[in-house]
Amino acid sequence: MTSYTLRKGAADKTKADVVVVGVVRTPKGLRAAAGGEGVASAYGRKFAPLLSTIGFTAKPGEVAKVPTGGTIKSPLLILVGLGDASGVDASAVRRAAGTAIRAVSNAASVALALPALDDQQVRAVVEGAMLGGYAFSSYRSGAASEGAGEVVILTDTARTKSAKAAVETARIVAEATALARDWVNTPPGDLTPEAFADAVVGAHKDRKATKVKVSVTDDAALRKGGYGGIIGVGQGSANPPRLVQLSYAPRGAKTHLALVGKGITFDSGGLSIKPSGSMTTMKSDMAGAAAVVAATFAIAELGLPVKVTTFAPMAENMVSGSSTRPGDVLTMYGGKTVEVLNTDAEGRLVLADALVLAQEGRPDLIIDVATLTGACETALGDRVAGIMGNDDALVLQTIAAGARAGELLWQLPIAEEMPVKVRTYSKVADLMQHNVDTYGGALYAAAFLQEFVGEHRWAHLDIAGPGFNGRGPYGHVPSGGTGHSVATLVELATELAG
Repeated sequence: MTSYTLRKGAADKTKADVVVVGVVRTPKGLRAAAGGEGVASAYGRKFAPLLSTIGFTAKPGEVAKVPTGGTIKSPLLILVGLGDASGVDASAVRRAAGTAIRAVSNAASVALALPALDDQQVRAVVEGAMLGGYAFSSYRSGAASEGAGEVVILTDTARTKSAKAAVETARIVAEATALARDWVNTPPGDLTPEAFADAVVGAHKDRKATKVKVSVTDDAALRKGGYGGIIGVGQGSANPPRLVQLSYAPRGAKTHLALVGKGITFDSGGLSIKPSGSMTTMKSDMAGAAAVVAATFAIAELGLPVKVTTFAPMAENMVSGSSTRPGDVLTMYGGKTVEVLNTDAEGRLVLADALVLAQEGRPDLIIDVATLTGACETALGDRVAGIMGNDDALVLQTIAAGARAGELLWQLPIAEEMPVKVRTYSKVADLMQHNVDTYGGALYAAAFLQEFVGEHRWAHLDIAGPGFNGRGPYGHVPSGGTGHSVATLVELATELAG
């Protein structure tokens, strides 16, 4: 278990197996970023030629290892690029800390001399180090590799209460993000809807989040309650669906936030079956549910005075003789009927039931998170989430929260023709589930969900791209499950609490 502590001191005089220093670009050339001045001073006039000799350019994500030969007390110096000096904010520091900690090997102690001038940067350094050092090794044979036993963050604010509080906030958010990552990375055969629901109950007990109440609705109760979307998606699987609900109601809460997350534990596409290559990462189709549950635990652990009700519909979309067919009509929770055209557009069906249920608590705002459409990933790539909603102020507020948390969101419109399509294209039901046109898939899906939020302020996060990283790690983001949206939701709740 790695410990994270604050210490006041110069990087060049700190005893540690590794010292990490940031490097920035300026109009006059490269220089050490804030926190690394002592190291640059120790090298003196040799520092700039050293950077030039190793070809270091300080671009974000760049990293280099330099044996110090006694120039400073640490035997190894790790340099990490921060980009232009004018662009060094908390997000840049978070990414740099993640990159640097991943470059450390066989070290018992690490000192991070990255910019930590205020509480936001202190928190960013800790979050970046914790998230960048994340590894999922549950299915690896042999002993799991361990990181450094001690990580020290060097900062002049080390003795202040606010800096210590920033470290605690970072720990809570990073641990919640890691929890979501663990769930996303778990093989789908071991995280069926029932197993996922049990895992949420178990995490609640382990984290001792006594202020959060958790309940699970099984398939029999879902059928009895009229949850046509959840049942319709899950009925083709031998593993029946579940609906997990969490509630956190602290005294003095002035805002009620409802969270809804898509929990498709594996998506074969149903009878509209996916190509085999498109199924390989479909264990991640429950990333939205993982995010909203983990964020709820973090909000409660932080003690934020915001009421939160969370809904995670869980189902496995499989192929069998009992699968929902294209052309079937489902009666959703609340009574609206939906004609199904494509069983691979299943996420919106389980979300619809949960969104109607979320309305019953009369929240001030509703946020849903889902790996919903390939169209959104096509539009924005795999590092940016799409966001749409019925309230521009809420959308912009969420985008800003994501930026502070180090998660990128980009607003897409719900074009005015999309709700018309949703309501009029079916000849047999109230709504058409899937877009008959080949364009605007992400917008149509959002317009469909909008039919189930009533007059409530609502924002929809489509994390189909950034919810799972199928490529190499970058910054504080690992390969595999990313935990995207956990930090954004906690940041938004923190702002609502203010």
